Amino acid sequence: MEKNNSIKSLIQLYDLHTSLFPNVIDGISDKDAHNRLNTKANHVAWLTGNLVQLRCMLAKAAGLELEPKFETFLQNFKGIQDGVTYPPLAEYQQDWNKITPVLRAKLVSLTEDQLNAPPPSPIPEMPSEPFSVIIGFFMYLESYGIGQIGLWRRLLGYEAMKYPE
Repeated sequence: MEKNNSIKSLIQLYDLHTSLFPNVIDGISDKDAHNRLNTKANHVAWLTGNLVQLRCMLAKAAGLELEPKFETFLQNFKGIQDGVTYPPLAEYQQDWNKITPVLRAKLVSLTEDQLNAPPPSPIPEMPSEPFSVIIGFFMYLESYGIGQIGLWRRLLGYEAMKYPE
């Protein structure tokens, strides 16, 4: 059975984010990843961990158990914590690389009925939404996080993020 265009579009966005993630954190030092430039903004290390956590939460909603190595820093939508040294970006990249193909395979396998029903493991904050809506919301959050890190790259004096060719 042919998938509808909305899930195809979401998978395309998922794939784009998959390729942008390593590009947006590329070359950022772990010291700079913790620099908030004297603001209250979330720094790159927190944003990077949040992106990994989002993929894990979506995987869990899909019925997969993929826990990131550093879940305690971000579990239950925990905000940035002052004075905490977050894991190195390279370690978040390892979790991303582990989670991404497994979650993608699951998303691609979803039927129309599954997409139109609540997810197998509902997210407490979104208990009755169809799974397709939840997937779309998570893709939005990923776009937002990657965009924030892209801005931080420039604010910290790094080159702009490279797009895949």
